[in-house]
Amino acid sequence: MFTSSRTLGVFKHIRQKPAYSLKQNIAYMISLAWRQRCSVILYALIMITVAILLSFTQLFMVPTILGRVETNASVAELATMILLFTGALILLNAARSYLSSCSQFGRIEIRLIIGSMIQNKALTMSYPDIEDQNVRKKMDKASMLVTSNTAATEAIWTTMMNLLQNVVEFIVYFSLLTALSPLMIVAVLVTTVVSFSVSNYLGGWGYRHRDEESEYSRRMNYLSERSRDYTLAKDVRIFEMRGWLEDVYNSTLRLYRSFAAHGERVYIWGNMIDIVLTFMRNGIVYYFLIGAVLKGEMPVAQFVLYFNTVNVFTGGIGKIMTDLATLRKQSLDICAVREFLDYPETFKMAQGISITPDLNIPYQIELQDVSFRYPGTEKDTLSHINLTIRHGEKLAIVGLNGAGKTTLIKLICGFLDPTEGKVLLNNTDIRMYNRRDYYQLFSAVFQDFSVLDVTIAENIAQTDENINRPLMERCINQAGLTEKIRRLPNGTETHIGKVFEDGINLSGGELQRLMLARALYKNAPIIVLDEPTSALDPIAESEIYNKYNELTDGRMAVYISHRLASTRFCDRIILIAEGRIDEEGTHDELIARNGHYADLFEIQSRYYREGGAENEKTEEE
Repeated sequence: MFTSSRTLGVFKHIRQKPAYSLKQNIAYMISLAWRQRCSVILYALIMITVAILLSFTQLFMVPTILGRVETNASVAELATMILLFTGALILLNAARSYLSSCSQFGRIEIRLIIGSMIQNKALTMSYPDIEDQNVRKKMDKASMLVTSNTAATEAIWTTMMNLLQNVVEFIVYFSLLTALSPLMIVAVLVTTVVSFSVSNYLGGWGYRHRDEESEYSRRMNYLSERSRDYTLAKDVRIFEMRGWLEDVYNSTLRLYRSFAAHGERVYIWGNMIDIVLTFMRNGIVYYFLIGAVLKGEMPVAQFVLYFNTVNVFTGGIGKIMTDLATLRKQSLDICAVREFLDYPETFKMAQGISITPDLNIPYQIELQDVSFRYPGTEKDTLSHINLTIRHGEKLAIVGLNGAGKTTLIKLICGFLDPTEGKVLLNNTDIRMYNRRDYYQLFSAVFQDFSVLDVTIAENIAQTDENINRPLMERCINQAGLTEKIRRLPNGTETHIGKVFEDGINLSGGELQRLMLARALYKNAPIIVLDEPTSALDPIAESEIYNKYNELTDGRMAVYISHRLASTRFCDRIILIAEGRIDEEGTHDELIARNGHYADLFEIQSRYYREGGAENEKTEEE
C-alpha cells in the first residue's frame, strides 16, 4: 500500500508559465461576479471606501485632539471633538461589520457557482479525459479550490479589497511623510522591505513544501477513512489488520511531526529577524522625530501624527507586499480552476449532428477495421475488428479476462474513439454526431453500475423531478420487483443504502432487477450489458439475462458474460481472443466447430458440474 522508505523524498516541480495571467484571472472573477452577482462588486467598492475613512479617522483622532489641547481649547470644544470622532468611529465600524456580513453571501454564491461549473464539467466531459490521470489531477485540484471560505475562489475578493485599500492609504501616507527627512524615509523603506522579504521567504516554507505536507495528510486521512469503513470491518478482524494499520499510520505521523518541527524552526528564525529589523526601524524613527521635538521644530501633536503615520506607512508596505504575494498564489489557484473548466473536449459534446432516439428507426452499428490502443501502452487492446450489429439482433461478446471485451463495448457506446478505423451508426461515423445525443440511444448496465443512496424511484428514473410514475411501476413489475417493493414501508420512496434512517440493502439479484427496471425506464433502442451479473451464481445470472432478452425483444442488444451458457440464447456470439475476433456464430455452430469456444464451454460446464451447481446440466441442455 505504501512505500517503506523513511522519507517521502524530494518533490520535484517543473516551473511552467501559468495559462492565465494575474490580470486575466482578476478580470475573470470580476466578469463572473458582474454576470452572476454584481452586488459583490458594489459591496467591495463601498467597503473599501468605509475602510479608508475608518483608517484616516483613527490616524487623525489623537493628533487633532492634542493639537486643540496645545491651543488651549475649552473643555466643551474638546468634548465635542471627542464625541464627533467617537461617533464617526462607531458608525464606520458598524458600517464595515454590516457590509462584511452582507457581502459574504454573494462571495459564497460565486464560489458555489464555480463549484457547480466544475461539477458539471466533470459529469459531462469526454470519457477519455475522465480516464486521463493528468485530467483527473486537474479536476481534483479544481474541486479542492471551492470547498471552503478560505479557498481562492472566495478569499480573492478580500485580498483584492485589502490591496486596493492599502495602495490608496500608502499614497496618502507617503504624501504626509514627504515633509520629513528623506534619509529617514529611505531607512524606513529599506528596513521594511528587507524585513518583509526575509520573513516572507522563511514564512513561505510551508507553501513551498505544501505538496509534501499534503502527501502526509493524504496518507493519514486515507488510513483514518479505511479504519472507519464498515465494509472492511470483517477483514480487519479476521486478518488482525489493526496492528498493521496503526503501525503504518504512526510511521507516517512520525514523519509528519519531523516535517512540522523543521518548519517551526524556520518560522522562528523568520520571527527573530523581523523583530531585529523592526527594532532598528523604530529606533531610526524615534531618533529623527524626538530630535525634531527637542529642537522645537515639531509640536507634540505633529510628533504623534507623524509617528503613527510612519507605523501605518511601514505596516502598509508590508501589507501591500503580502497582498500581492497572496493575490499571486490565489491567481494560480484560479488558474488551476480555469485550466480544468477550459480543458478542450475530445468529442463533439455540444456540436455535431443531432440525434433523437426512436424505437421505430432500424439502427445499425458497424465497426470498420477498428483498432484501439490505450495511451502509454505498446500493444493494441483491439486490432482490426470488423463487426456489424443489425437492428433487433442479440449479440454476445465472450472471451477470457483481458481479451478486450469491455474496450469493444466502450467503442460501441462511444466512450472511446478508435485509434484506427471507424465506428458507424447507420453508415455515419459516430464522431460526426453530437456525442451526448448518441449516448441517448443506449440503455446500459455495466459491471460497476451506479446505485446512489437515494430512493428506489430516483435510482430507476435517474432524476428526482418529473418521474413518470405509471411507467416506473410498469418497469418495476416487468423486472419482478413489485412484491419486494410492496413489502417496504415507504414503497418506491424507500432509500437504498444505510445513509438514511429508512435505508435498506438489496441482495445481488434484487440489485440486478433494479438495473433492469432502470434500463426499461429509459426505453432506449439499444441495450448493452457489460458483465453486470458477474457476482451472481450461474442460475441467477441466466435468469436475469433471459429476462433482458424477453423484455427487450425487437431491439439491438449486446451482452458480455464470462459464463458462456448465459448468452446461448443470442442470435450471434463472437469470441474475442488477443484483441481479435477469433470465432463467430450461434452457440450451436460454435460448439459444432469444436474450437476455442467449445473448449471454454466444456471447461466451464465441467467446473459447475463438479462444483455441484444445481440444474446446470438441465440449463446446458
